Amino acid sequence: MGRIKAVNPRLTSAVGCSLFFAYILSFLFEGQVLHSLLGSFFLETSAYLLSAMAAHLFGLFSCGYFVKSLGAVRYVMVVSMGLCLLATLPFFFGPSPFWIIGLTVSGYASGCVVASFGSLLKAFTPKHERLKTCADILIYSNVFMIATNVVAVNISPLIGLVLSLICVLLAMLFIWALPVQTMKEAGKARPFKSRRISISKPLFLLTLFVLIITINSGLMYRVINPAFEHLTSLVSWYWAVPYIAALMVMGNLPARFKHSMALYVGMAMIMAAFISFMLLARNASDYLIVDTLMLGACGIFDLFWWSILGEMLDYTDSPVRIFGLGLAANVLGVLAGDVLGRQIVSLQFSYAEVTVIALTIVSVSVALLPVLNRHLAMLLKSHAYLAVYESMSKPQQTAVVVQSATLEPLTVREQEILEVLLDGKSNRQIAEELFISENTVKTHIRNIYAKYDVSSRAELISTVLKGHVGASS
Repeated sequence: MGRIKAVNPRLTSAVGCSLFFAYILSFLFEGQVLHSLLGSFFLETSAYLLSAMAAHLFGLFSCGYFVKSLGAVRYVMVVSMGLCLLATLPFFFGPSPFWIIGLTVSGYASGCVVASFGSLLKAFTPKHERLKTCADILIYSNVFMIATNVVAVNISPLIGLVLSLICVLLAMLFIWALPVQTMKEAGKARPFKSRRISISKPLFLLTLFVLIITINSGLMYRVINPAFEHLTSLVSWYWAVPYIAALMVMGNLPARFKHSMALYVGMAMIMAAFISFMLLARNASDYLIVDTLMLGACGIFDLFWWSILGEMLDYTDSPVRIFGLGLAANVLGVLAGDVLGRQIVSLQFSYAEVTVIALTIVSVSVALLPVLNRHLAMLLKSHAYLAVYESMSKPQQTAVVVQSATLEPLTVREQEILEVLLDGKSNRQIAEELFISENTVKTHIRNIYAKYDVSSRAELISTVLKGHVGASS
């Protein structure tokens, strides 16, 4: 395979991933290529889709534990794409055990590709461009998917399969074209001291939010979509159009706009979608209303957590693991919604009961969102404050600690511990530097929290440094 000179690593990686994601969308997950192939042989789709999604989930979750360097990312992505290519070839022949084996292999390999993209996003896309880059990738992958779906539904599933594999081949070319030297230089860049601020709590809250809200996506696949399956031609091209439109709007909002506000709009749209589904009939105009509301909301949600994960990459030395874990929550939520949807169908729930379930899920998400926003905002502020603190001289840093307002004065030992804590040291490193036990450090830190009336390191950093950041700027 010849090398293509990469003019722009950010653009090259984004195009490559857009093409590969189009393969995932059109073939692996609820794609019309796979549905049309299975339908042509009158095969039940459930076992095939479950195998692919479960394997994809495992790939997202596990990839970050063995892909730890930027240098390895390019090779892992190209090899994984090649596995997807080979594992999809059996679908050009009649049904066989190789179909479900192929979906399992390509599901896992595609999960590795998606997780690995987190490393490319961190290395090649400046922080202020990540929202736009994520929006572009999601938009173009869905455009390619629509074109492939239309061909699979209206012309031939096999031609649609060929188009999806062409996307994989082109994606391999673009990722292979990433310049090795540029990747080595990016990999040698000074890493962020991730131990300064723990992202565990914000990441947990984000993944919990994603998991809960995407349960409705699983319900959509299992309950709403089958109700409109008689509108095959319309669904093949319109299904993702509202999703793309929402991404275009979100990706071009002014920087000062609070994207969390758009989430409330998205939640209102989901509620309206299920209520409309309950009240309306099943003709084309009803489909346009329900799909526009539902898929528009999905576009808002997807770009939100993709962009938040993109920002979190600056706080970790393991971008593949963080990105994979974040998107694994998305897949797990869809799987959970799919299982819930199957139960609803088997128990023959009414559309009103389905709507109540969906609205309950949205209500839980609404309750979780303010907590999530608070922790994410604290994380971002703490990073900005630490950057200023790091640029200060040692006497200036000491003065910051001494002058900060507390409920009770800090002891000399507490001041020492706070200064070392602000320098990015863990409890064990603080203990080693000050020649005290780790338990003693923990006790002093609890006392420091109480004197500043805070409950976490991020909150402590914000409280101690915020006045000095304002003065420095």
